[in-house]
Amino acid sequence: MGDVKTPRRGYHSPVRADAALRTRRAIVAAARELFLEVGYTAASLRAVADLAGVARPTVTAAFGSKPALLRQLVDEALAGDDEPVPVAQRPWFGPVLEATDPGAVLDAYASVCTLIGSRAAGIFEVVHRAAGDSPELTELWATLARNRRFGAEMVVRRATETGPVRDDLPAERLVDSLWVFNDPTLYTALIVDRSWSEAEFTAWLVGQMRAAVLPRPA
Repeated sequence: MGDVKTPRRGYHSPVRADAALRTRRAIVAAARELFLEVGYTAASLRAVADLAGVARPTVTAAFGSKPALLRQLVDEALAGDDEPVPVAQRPWFGPVLEATDPGAVLDAYASVCTLIGSRAAGIFEVVHRAAGDSPELTELWATLARNRRFGAEMVVRRATETGPVRDDLPAERLVDSLWVFNDPTLYTALIVDRSWSEAEFTAWLVGQMRAAVLPRPA
């Protein structure tokens, strides 16, 4: 009878896992700084590695490619961190889902758009400028547009569930309006370029969204 072999147990080191996470975060922080400063095309992976204090192969081992690193930057800018938590389950999106009337839904969503703009407007511009560099980046830019529209659809649906919305336009037109207003480039145009305060910007979004979605006064 042959010897019975005991399956080898997997080995997990919390210390190594923590070190790997710190390395990933250092790489992401370095990439963000360089992409915003010199642009995606001019920022090499070697430069990212040097700024992060790691070897270039460490960057490719962690993220695979430069477009993949940019996708990670986008994901973290939108979410606010690197935790795998869906948007609908994040505390900052909760007020949109908890609102009990259409106006409150839109008010909460305007605040969400300001928050996302503050984190992601610069990275969106990086992606936009680099979108023609490769099919991967072209698709990334298109995906961002689709995801923004999905978010607008979710908000219009929630508003409709809580009360009356405009019935003189099809629902897709209401979605189109919110899709325009949830574009982070508006944050750049009005806050970065024109020096609006975030409070002014949010109030403007509230007015625009309410006018686009809520019923017109009789």
